[in-house]
Amino acid sequence: MNIRNFAEFWPYYVRAHSKSRTRILHAIGSVLAVASVAIAFAFSLWFLLAAPLIGYAFAWYAHFFVEHNKPATFGHPFYSLAADYRMLFLMMAGRMDQEVVRCCG
Repeated sequence: MNIRNFAEFWPYYVRAHSKSRTRILHAIGSVLAVASVAIAFAFSLWFLLAAPLIGYAFAWYAHFFVEHNKPATFGHPFYSLAADYRMLFLMMAGRMDQEVVRCCG
């Protein structure tokens, strides 16, 4: 797939996260990753190593065992990270289900 920008990537990302359990697991991982960064600056920079491990552990589990697809991280790591947090904010605003309907038909 030839994706040239984030606007083209977003619908692909949403379709790859069509199941609510996948989105919930991503949200848990994203929040815990942010918490790890905060803990790192408060206590020890070693916690910075935990941030991506925790975040990706929840996300990849969701892809392999819930959604049964390949994580977008492998093909588009930077767009994927940005989309993870866009999805989290849309979930917090109660608008992600609408986005799934819009992108997935």
